[in-house]
Amino acid sequence: MTMIHETSIIEDGAVVHPEATVGPFCVVGRDVTLAAGVILKSHVAVSGNTSIGSGTTIFPFASIGHAPQDLKYQGENSELVIGKNCTIREHVTVNPGTTSGGMLTRIGDNCLLMIGAHVAHDCLIGNDVILVNNATLGGHVEIGNYVIIGGLSAVHQFVRIGEHAMIGGASGIETDVIPFGSATGNRANINGLNLTGMKRRGIEREDIHILRSAYKYLFSDEGTFSDRASELSEKFPNSASVQIVHKFLNEESKRGFCQTN
Repeated sequence: MTMIHETSIIEDGAVVHPEATVGPFCVVGRDVTLAAGVILKSHVAVSGNTSIGSGTTIFPFASIGHAPQDLKYQGENSELVIGKNCTIREHVTVNPGTTSGGMLTRIGDNCLLMIGAHVAHDCLIGNDVILVNNATLGGHVEIGNYVIIGGLSAVHQFVRIGEHAMIGGASGIETDVIPFGSATGNRANINGLNLTGMKRRGIEREDIHILRSAYKYLFSDEGTFSDRASELSEKFPNSASVQIVHKFLNEESKRGFCQTN
C-alpha cells in the first residue's frame, strides 16, 4: 500500500503510485504525479504540473514545482519533469517552465542535487548530473550528461554546458562551456579538459589524446575561433568525442563560448 503519513496533505487529483512513500508534513499538489518508489522524506512541498520519476528521493524542505521566479510568468500550466533515481537534498528549489522557454523544465535520470541547489525555469538537465551545494542555474540553462557543477557556482541564463564538463566551485559561468571542458573562476575561463571525468566514464585513451590535440587547436591563435570551430570535425575526423564538441560549437549559442585566459 501507499505509505502516506497522516500529517501530510495530498490534494485531490494528485496521482501517487501505490509504492510511493510520503513522509510527515509533506504537501503534494493536485497536478503532481509520483511514480513507484518515490520517497518524500518529510516537509517536502511539491506543486504545479510536476511528475517525479521512479526511485527518486527528495529530502526535507525542498520546494519542487512552485511558480517560477520570472516576472513574465502569468500562471500558465507549464511543466516540470524529474527523472528516475534522482536524489534531491534539503532546501533544493526547482521551478517549472514558462511560455518563453517551451513550457518545460526537465531533470534527467540519476541526478544528484545537493543542499541548496537551484534549478530555474526552462532548464534542461541531462542524466547523471551533479549540482553541488548551493549551485545555481539561471533560466533556460542547458546541461549535458555527466556534468558536475561545483558548490556555490552560478550559471547565467541561456548558458549551455556540454556533456562531461566540470565547473569548479565558486565559479561564475557567463558563456557556453564545451563538452569535456573544465572551467573555473569568476568570471570563468576554460582551463583545460575534464580528464578525470573522461577517464571515469571509460573514454578510450586514444580518443582522449585526439581530443587534447583538438582542444589545443580550437583555442590556438591560428585564424579566428569561429573558423577553427567549423573546421574541427574535418581536422579530427576519427574521434567520436571531437564530433560531440564540433556539434556543440555549431549549434546556436545565445551567450558565446567560454575561452581560455
